[in-house]
Amino acid sequence: MSEFRIHHDVNELLSLLQVRGGDGAEGYIDLLQKHRTPYVTTTVSAHSAKVKLAEFSKTPEDFLRKYEELKSKNARNLDPLVYLLSKLCEDKETLQSLQQNAKERSESSANTNSTTTTSYTLPQTSTKMSMQELDELRKKLGNVTASSNAPVPAEVTRKMLRDKHNKKNPTEPNPVFPDWVYDRPALLGDFITSPAPVGDPAVPIGTLPLATQEQALVEDLLFVLIGVDGQDITAQPVLGRQNRSFIVNPTLDLSIKELVTRILPVASYYSTITRFIEEKSSFEYGQVNHALTAAMRTLMKEYLILVTQLEHLQRQGLLSLQKLWFYIQPTMRTMEILASIASSVDKGECMGGSTLSLLHDRTFNYTGDSQAQELCLYLTKAASVPYFEILEKWIYRGIIKDPYSEFMVEEHELQKEKIQEDYNDKYWDQRYTIVQLRIPSFLQKMADKILSTGKYLNVVRECGRDVTCPDAKEVLYTLKERAYVEQIEKAYNYASKVLLDFLMEEKELVSRLRSIKHYFLMDKGDFFVHFMDLTEEELKRPVDDIVPPRLEALLELALRMSTANTDPFKDDLKIDLMPHDVITQLLRVLAIETKQEKTIINADPTDATLSGLEAFSFDYIVKWPLSLIINRKALTRYQMLFRHMFYCKHVERLLCNVWISNKDSRQYSLHSAKWFAAAFALRQRMLNFVQNIQYYMMFEVMEPTWHIMENNLKTASNIDDVLCHHTSFLDNCLKDCMLTNPELLRIFSKLMSVCVMFTNCMQRFTQSLRLEQGAMDGAPAPSEQADEAEKKRLTTKFLAEHVDAPQSDPNFKATISKFDSNFTMLLLDLLDKLSIYSTNDCEHSMISIIYRLDFNGFYTERLERLAVERSQKAAE
Repeated sequence: MSEFRIHHDVNELLSLLQVRGGDGAEGYIDLLQKHRTPYVTTTVSAHSAKVKLAEFSKTPEDFLRKYEELKSKNARNLDPLVYLLSKLCEDKETLQSLQQNAKERSESSANTNSTTTTSYTLPQTSTKMSMQELDELRKKLGNVTASSNAPVPAEVTRKMLRDKHNKKNPTEPNPVFPDWVYDRPALLGDFITSPAPVGDPAVPIGTLPLATQEQALVEDLLFVLIGVDGQDITAQPVLGRQNRSFIVNPTLDLSIKELVTRILPVASYYSTITRFIEEKSSFEYGQVNHALTAAMRTLMKEYLILVTQLEHLQRQGLLSLQKLWFYIQPTMRTMEILASIASSVDKGECMGGSTLSLLHDRTFNYTGDSQAQELCLYLTKAASVPYFEILEKWIYRGIIKDPYSEFMVEEHELQKEKIQEDYNDKYWDQRYTIVQLRIPSFLQKMADKILSTGKYLNVVRECGRDVTCPDAKEVLYTLKERAYVEQIEKAYNYASKVLLDFLMEEKELVSRLRSIKHYFLMDKGDFFVHFMDLTEEELKRPVDDIVPPRLEALLELALRMSTANTDPFKDDLKIDLMPHDVITQLLRVLAIETKQEKTIINADPTDATLSGLEAFSFDYIVKWPLSLIINRKALTRYQMLFRHMFYCKHVERLLCNVWISNKDSRQYSLHSAKWFAAAFALRQRMLNFVQNIQYYMMFEVMEPTWHIMENNLKTASNIDDVLCHHTSFLDNCLKDCMLTNPELLRIFSKLMSVCVMFTNCMQRFTQSLRLEQGAMDGAPAPSEQADEAEKKRLTTKFLAEHVDAPQSDPNFKATISKFDSNFTMLLLDLLDKLSIYSTNDCEHSMISIIYRLDFNGFYTERLERLAVERSQKAAE
């Protein structure tokens, strides 16, 4: 069972049971994933489970009747369900919980439906009902029963199927039989039931001699066996899918009547088969049912030939009831099997793959009966021909030609161009999908490969290349599954190789991924130095004031001036200004399907306008079919990684600029300004933090993970493996860079904010120094002939007198101290959380950050103190 199927089934079960709260679906899904058996090859035997459930049930007859009804409809997974229910009956605790749940749901549904339930007024039990009241009550009850159990007329079903087909294929309307085919019942092979009663015979047949009775009944039976009423045997009208019953003249001799009763089931089988052939041969029921009815017609011709031969013997006076019973017996078994198959297909409303599943199961069920198995095998082979024709076109050419919606693979109208536009577009997953009910049971194991084979070929075809499997052979149904399994395997291997070679060699997928890595994962260092130098002033502006064409021109200049100029795909790199900063974007993504989703999405936007640096990101143009791998979802992940690293690089440049500007201040007499030394030390700690985080992300996360993906791509055997490896690479990068953990992300965001605010504060101070220096430069010189050394001495003395002034301001000193305490507190919090996640969640890669940031044990004592406090709180 696929992971998607488990998710779907668990959510459906929780919805049916109306379960709320707890861990939700995810908790149950994780438990199922951990404890499920990966490969189950045995078939569950439901006989003992069925007996156990029947004993447990309050109405065992109703349970067994329902089981047989579902079995006749070929309901899928019926035996595993019965087995599961029998196990639930053994678990008293679970059973009690389910009974309580059922009671609560029945009470709630009773409350909600109390206003809509149809009520009938019954007479009081104390009064005696009159015959008129009894008739009225009987009519009301009869109307209710008839309305609930009335079968849908065949013409209504045909119209529904026809409308469904025409809606799906408006350019190819479904062909329709002319109305006179249905309006003239005499054209059908079944009984024509006349409402007018047949006149009573002059002489009751029971008064005639036995020989005369026998001859009359032989003639009647020969008529009844081909769907025509006799004088003393008449067919009863049927409603819906009932079996045909007959009325035999009650005055007949008992011995003759007994023999007639034995032969009449053949006539009932004939009626069932004929009705099935006439109805299911219509175009609306699909090609598989049409092929099945054609095979049944062939068998019915043999049956009619036998009846014709018996009529010839009867005209010669050589046919008695005993001989008729003897000649009809071999045919009786064949007719019984055909009628049983017809009834099951009709009751189960089977079409396409479900019809083939039913026929295949019947063929295997008759393993001990060679004649019955051969008959079912003939029908299955005949019915599977149109299905296998669709299958061959799909696995050999990647084309679906399924006018009646019978094939297991369904095509949906999706545009491949949306892969580059819509983040949620799932072209590869949703363009072609598997419909479980249409999968023949003998192809269940190969369904995923059949889907993938056609998808691979279809991608190559949409690129303008005609592909046909060189090993294409006709696929035929056989009891030996290996025959068509080998054909599907060959087609799958060919399709995988064709698409993989097409993407890897002709479309240069790996080179494209390397090109994306250069820019989104900041692989080209000189390019980013050039680009950030060129765009620094432009990106400082508010995002609304930035002119995108100017940024594009600067990007082009940076590409031409760096080693990125050798990249053949550099022209596909574009500029993108996002509506949110990277932290907000990540938190919105992480909040999907969580309790905080509505709160975050509906939150009012911040009043602060985004700067160009906060909104800046790269985008990349990818064309079909590479967009299957590098789709919008993958590009968004690349953008998240890039924006995160780009902002870290921006903060590092700010801190370096502070270091450069502060170097000029060292020549002044600032010995008394202790806060200035503290600011220098804090700046160095911040720079150490940012640089180590960058080093960790680039050289301990992205590079090793990239090399693993690159090696995996070399051994990939199909496009699904490539998708899996690429997605796994991006997911691991996002996780190890702390971008999938909202708690770590918020702490990291606050740390970056503290660093930026500190740099702004220091830059303002540096600017004040420059203003003071400008004031000194504007003061009158002692003499025009003063040399440069004297001027420098006077400037230094002036600045020393003025620079020491801020240190007397307690607010500025307190500001630096506040920055220090905030940064230290947040960094300790980050290291503490990293320690917890690396221990509890086995995220061992994050331990590297702790070692790099606490290389000399500076924070170890504080972290140990936090751990002790946390354990004490847990103990309390």
